[in-house]
Amino acid sequence: MARWPQLLIVLALLGATAAAFAVTERLKLARSPVTGTKVDRVFSPVCECARDVAVISVVLRRPETVTADVLDADGESVRTLVRKRREPAGRVSYTWDGRDNADRIVAEGVYRPRIQLERNGRTIVLPNPIRVDKTAPRIQIVRVFPRVFSPDGDGRRDRVTATYRIDERGRASMLIDGRQRVQSKFRRLEGKLVWFGRVDGRPVRPGTYEIRLRAVDRAGNRSARTRAVPVRVRYVELSRARIEVVAGQRFSVRVLTDATSYRWLFAGEKGSGRRQVLVLRAPETTGTYSLYVSVGDRADRAEVVVSASQ
Repeated sequence: MARWPQLLIVLALLGATAAAFAVTERLKLARSPVTGTKVDRVFSPVCECARDVAVISVVLRRPETVTADVLDADGESVRTLVRKRREPAGRVSYTWDGRDNADRIVAEGVYRPRIQLERNGRTIVLPNPIRVDKTAPRIQIVRVFPRVFSPDGDGRRDRVTATYRIDERGRASMLIDGRQRVQSKFRRLEGKLVWFGRVDGRPVRPGTYEIRLRAVDRAGNRSARTRAVPVRVRYVELSRARIEVVAGQRFSVRVLTDATSYRWLFAGEKGSGRRQVLVLRAPETTGTYSLYVSVGDRADRAEVVVSASQ
């Protein structure tokens, strides 16, 4: 008879365990009251961009009274997004601006959203981490080449390439005279940006342009601009704008171009050339003449002053 109390205790424990197991299994089989979870993975509350907030979105299977907040790595609530708000069945969304309940920007780190359902009696910590990233990336120009190019489509020095390195994954942009002209996809820690010397589909005018790079990380943080690197667009160019020569004498001038040939026009005569040095003869009549060289629809001009022999 002395064993009966012990046997009853064992049976009671077994019964309680079985009941708990049955409840657990029933909960496993029951559909979650929340589904269709969508949570932004990373954002920057200081980027002043479209990604300066995180959106938390779920689908409620039936109408609920919802309290939504954000937990830190220790499981403590840092921000209450809504408190006991009555929501209809369907998709609901809440926005977190990266601030705590005292309206201070939180520290960098990983946070998790929590949904409390009053009617259902459930508290659900969503398994979707949100990373707060406030640190801007750093980008460095490794090389810009060539420094002189001609975007005329002849296949010779038609573009300029900037090789860069970033300290985290990000999207690099090339700024030409302060305006963004080229943008990469999200890449690893290094890459290249290529500018074909075109704006709105048209080749730019000859001259000097400043190239700078900037990077944006996945959170939306923007790096500072890099140092400026000047590059020159040159189609065809004479090395001197003014040439003085004696009447009837030969003179020469360098023709700077990437083209294989060019055309020239001087003192009523015309021709073509392939060499970098153009040699012509001055007229017998003194005066001021214009020398033109051209490649395609691009041209340059020099003033030739012909004086009498001494």
